[in-house]
Amino acid sequence: MSDSRALDALLDTIIPPSADGRLPGAGAAGLAAYIDDVARNAPELTPVLELGLAALDARAGGRGAEDFASLDPDARAEVLEGLSPEQPAFLPLLSFHVYAGYYQDPQVARALGTRSAPFPDGYEVEPNDLSLLDPVRERAPLYRDV
Repeated sequence: MSDSRALDALLDTIIPPSADGRLPGAGAAGLAAYIDDVARNAPELTPVLELGLAALDARAGGRGAEDFASLDPDARAEVLEGLSPEQPAFLPLLSFHVYAGYYQDPQVARALGTRSAPFPDGYEVEPNDLSLLDPVRERAPLYRDV
């Protein structure tokens, strides 16, 4: 992403720091790097994010601010909320990746008392009786060859 300051401000707007200071905001947790990685691996995401960030800066400018990042947190939330009708894909698309990255972050996981990955040490799958699938294997196909 082009403007990490704007992205950090946006991330902290989506997931702000907890009032008790235990949990960082998504921007303060360094999620901008995670979002950059996601965008590199999904190039179709980059223009959506860039257009959204530019629109946020423009809306902030309409309020007399230099850019989105220079607004106070309440004003950022209002500007972001007002962007949804104009760019309906922006916030849902970004939020999905923000939440996925945030709850995998080791700093956040420690603060929550969880692990940063659901199965960091792998997991055991109980052996199953695969003969239970025999009736399915024996029946005729449910599709036509074309």
